[in-house]
Amino acid sequence: MNFKISKSITAFSSLMVCTIFLFHSCGDGTHKQNETKEVEKMSNATKANEIIPFFQHWNLILGDGSNVGKATDYGNERFFYTAKDEDAEWVVFKTPNAGNTHGTSNNTRTELAQLKKWSATTEAKMNATLKVMNVSTTGDARVASTFSVVVGQIHSADGHENEPLKIFYKKFPGHAKGSVFWNYEINTAGDDNSGRWDYSYPIWGYDFSVVGTGENTYPPEPEDGIALGETFSYEVEIKDGVMHLKFISAGHETKTFTKNLISSEYAERSDLPEQVENLFVPIGQDGVERKNAYDGEGLFFKLGCYNQTNGKDPKVNKVWCSGAETHGGDVQKQYADGNYAEVWFQSANITIPDDAYSNAGYFQANDGLSAKTVYPSEVIPFMDKFKILLGDGTNADDLVDYEHKDFFYTVIDGTRRWVVYKTPNSGVTSKNSSNTRTELHEKREWTPEEGGNLTGTCKVMQVSVSGDARVAASYSTVVGQIHSGEGHENEPLKIFYKKFPGHTKGSVFWNYEINTAGDDNSGRWDYSTAVWGNDMSVIGKSKNDYPPEPEDGIELGEEFSYEVNVHKGIMYLTFKSDKHATKTFTKNLIASEFVNKSDLPAQVKKLFVPMGQDGTERPNAYSGELNYFKQGAYNQTNGKNPETNMVWCAGAETYGGDIAQQYKNGCYTEVWFVEATVGPSVPPK
Repeated sequence: MNFKISKSITAFSSLMVCTIFLFHSCGDGTHKQNETKEVEKMSNATKANEIIPFFQHWNLILGDGSNVGKATDYGNERFFYTAKDEDAEWVVFKTPNAGNTHGTSNNTRTELAQLKKWSATTEAKMNATLKVMNVSTTGDARVASTFSVVVGQIHSADGHENEPLKIFYKKFPGHAKGSVFWNYEINTAGDDNSGRWDYSYPIWGYDFSVVGTGENTYPPEPEDGIALGETFSYEVEIKDGVMHLKFISAGHETKTFTKNLISSEYAERSDLPEQVENLFVPIGQDGVERKNAYDGEGLFFKLGCYNQTNGKDPKVNKVWCSGAETHGGDVQKQYADGNYAEVWFQSANITIPDDAYSNAGYFQANDGLSAKTVYPSEVIPFMDKFKILLGDGTNADDLVDYEHKDFFYTVIDGTRRWVVYKTPNSGVTSKNSSNTRTELHEKREWTPEEGGNLTGTCKVMQVSVSGDARVAASYSTVVGQIHSGEGHENEPLKIFYKKFPGHTKGSVFWNYEINTAGDDNSGRWDYSTAVWGNDMSVIGKSKNDYPPEPEDGIELGEEFSYEVNVHKGIMYLTFKSDKHATKTFTKNLIASEFVNKSDLPAQVKKLFVPMGQDGTERPNAYSGELNYFKQGAYNQTNGKNPETNMVWCAGAETYGGDIAQQYKNGCYTEVWFVEATVGPSVPPK
């Protein structure tokens, strides 16, 4: 089977004339009208396949996530239509920063995807002539994908479904010229694809790795770049396992490249290029490639407008999450103020081998995937062993195939799916607590002598941005606990994350709360131990005065893991995070070290004793008491008056308990878990 397609010249039976305003972005993020240009947007009587007659060989994915199938005699005024200027007739692909995505992608697209796939060892070709008319005008300049669009791809339909070719155009706001570059994404070795990364090659202008030094600070404009509206062409040829690329534009040097697709140059950790070490390794994407790269997998071409700018928070992923304006997904508002990508194609053709075969499996796996509910229990299967309390005070006992869109659900960060626990500064709390939580509560109860084991791999995405810096609990959340179900119902373990406003790095620490001797529990207190960064006792001198940022701290969005193993009355703790020293601790839960007033640590005398919390502990601590694990987001920042309690009453903004307003203004906590286990104790190593 051999398809050779070229531009066809078509008579236009009817045209409607519109004025398209071409804008340039200013440094302040606004738009100024640069010029007007008369173009003719063709009526529905003229179809895209009358300009480029090859749409019977592709499915068309739109910016609303839908697969409309073959685009023959098809048009859509929001995403896919035709236009004519004084130079040529064009097929227009357009998509906003936020709509519905296809598959597991972070990004919207109006893009053709080939109906058949083929092997890297055969012969296949794709050519196109195009011009990029718009890229998003908002986003975080420090994020590599911001202000860019992919205009052509090779995609794998098998394995990890990675992409051996992505052809980009990127232009920073205020620049007249942008860059054209292409990326190769490794076909990651093993079953875990979260370590995948791209290596980028500049064509005209910069490569992918050139980013801004601040959110709105841009690198110098590339001297040899391509302007919006400037035509260029690409040619992609696959032959005997090698990809040959050619890029042509009038007034620019023609560039050619080759890349072997069936023999990797990145099969060892030492092979990672410096560009990757700088861009991807800091976010944990440091995988190696299969030795035979994409050999044995079905590949297919994609062509169109794959917007790489999205509204996701950069702390989710500092390479792919742009933090751009999305107007809540309102497509028309995004189009009105430049928050979209638009690419015009004048011509295109493909040649594929006779033995190309159906790509239906790719579409079956990805069509509508972003709209399908993936429950937390599908990501972390231990949910049957827990019940949950949500940030609005409601409970759920059966967590299999359960979610709540405001508090407990799943997301994809670009590489993996996570379970999200989210809760405001003020909602409805459990008894005896000042704080809201979206937190799991283990159904099984056990004594310290019987023991148990809990693990979690998480990243904290948000802590409250308001509070009183003198209050130890401000700006913090608990991500794991052991809780007693008897006696005073105190907590022998609370694992905290805390970050002060304006700091990049926060602290991870764990607290032990004494099991107070006697019937009066009002004298109870916590002793805090630093893991990375500071312990709980490091506070500000005034409401808005913060201590120095911890040098060895953990950032929002930075992954870490913990293991809690209670075995024969001893609690063993292990904390791990890439680029941080692994920390281990032990604590006896059945024999107290705090039975006398003289045993009170200096930290406790500083923090708790001034408030009258100066109790001592039962000699046998938590021995014989039933305990259970808790995991999730237990927000420690609340709106209570600090004068009431200078350790636990944070004085934060709560907007009268309006949860939507708290979420909007950063007065909440959000924790993502990608892995977790619960079970019996194990003998310590």
